[in-house]
Amino acid sequence: MLFALLEENDPAIEAELRAANASLAGVHAEVKRALGTGEGRISECILLTPRLRKCGGRAGAHAGDQEIEPIGVFAAIRGEWGGV
Repeated sequence: MLFALLEENDPAIEAELRAANASLAGVHAEVKRALGTGEGRISECILLTPRLRKCGGRAGAHAGDQEIEPIGVFAAIRGEWGGV
């Protein structure tokens, strides 16, 4: 999910990364390296793991009554602190 968010080039996410002294390109490259190339994978679907559901819940709470925005999903992922 983080990889897809970074490909969106959302200005709010880019600002958050700059504030953390990180670059969009650098984080994107690190996530890509951690994920691998994807060769040999047979599924194109997103696996709804417990952590993904937790992130979705946090993003929804962040949005409140508004539509969930990419920055809310990014904040939920950052809140996990579980690695790339």
